[in-house]
Amino acid sequence: MICSECKEPTIRLIASDKNWIEGEAVRQLHKTAELPGICLAVGMPDIHPGKGNPVGAAFVTRGILYPHLIGNDIGCGMGLWVTDLKRKKIKRDRWVKKLSGLDGPWDGDQDAWLEQASVSPSGSDEALGTIGGGNHFAELQIVEKVSDQAAFEKLGVSKDHLLLLVHSGSRGIGDALFRSHAAAYGAKGLPEDSELALEYVAGHEYAVRWAECNRSLIAHRFLSALGASGEPVIDVSHNTITPEMASHLRCWIHRKGVVPSDKGPVIIAGTRGSMSYLVAPHGEQERNAFSLAHGAGRKWKRSDTKKRLSSRYPRASLTHTDLGGRVICKETNLLYEEAPQAYKNIDKVMRDLLDPGLIRVISSLRPLITYKTG
Repeated sequence: MICSECKEPTIRLIASDKNWIEGEAVRQLHKTAELPGICLAVGMPDIHPGKGNPVGAAFVTRGILYPHLIGNDIGCGMGLWVTDLKRKKIKRDRWVKKLSGLDGPWDGDQDAWLEQASVSPSGSDEALGTIGGGNHFAELQIVEKVSDQAAFEKLGVSKDHLLLLVHSGSRGIGDALFRSHAAAYGAKGLPEDSELALEYVAGHEYAVRWAECNRSLIAHRFLSALGASGEPVIDVSHNTITPEMASHLRCWIHRKGVVPSDKGPVIIAGTRGSMSYLVAPHGEQERNAFSLAHGAGRKWKRSDTKKRLSSRYPRASLTHTDLGGRVICKETNLLYEEAPQAYKNIDKVMRDLLDPGLIRVISSLRPLITYKTG
């Protein structure tokens, strides 16, 4: 059971012997499972070491919340839009030249954009509509292959049109909330009915809504630069703490770099040099904490990546991918840190979810233009 009167936590790692999983990530998974109140700890096939706790894992607790398990980028997630850009009329090189300045402040009416999403203004709205650093991006994609036509059409997606995938989060909103909590309480948990927990949950929910609003504005800015528009298909967060009822008991699912599998179809992102996948959760999901992998997962530390690659790959070569895509990233260190070679094999991650019957593939998506910094 996902949540029960457990004396010892259940620990699961969803990964085959063919998938390379770092020993430190497994150690962190087991160590985190020792926290009071944890009933279930699940490592996904993209799991990798984090700052004390693994990324690519879900933790289920009873009676207590642990903000440090999801960290500062609360509400980080991925949104998918179907655009009015036609596959037959791709103008890749021209579009690359038009895409610039998306990481600067938006010159539109931020308050109005927030209001239409029923999100109140904050003190960090100058970052609204910006992607941020790290592994965040906005990516124009081509539908490569449709594996489930009925599910594909139900989402309102067309193979004749390009898609836009946006990966970003709550920027300074979630960071301020987490830093405030960590400064006062460190890694201590919060009893679920305490005033502190209620305050944190309220701030957390605001950060999630702000992050969703942020992704929608990023999509608007990206498509407007190309003279295009789009309609949202999916928006799912993968850094959250959410209450759930299981076996008539209230529990809390802490998701760090994992997508919920109880919200319908989701995106499992590859790299800028590999496919991403639109998938539908399948079968019984309780054993994996109603969660799935959210991407390929890092293979190398950021600090190691440039020195591993710079002697073999000149900077210019990293702006063109083997799949024919283009990469817009003016920060040299980030261009290397986010190189496809720094990530695990997305097909092995997918296989580890397909073999136990946790997902069905709806379609594969090929990157065309990946924007990180302009």
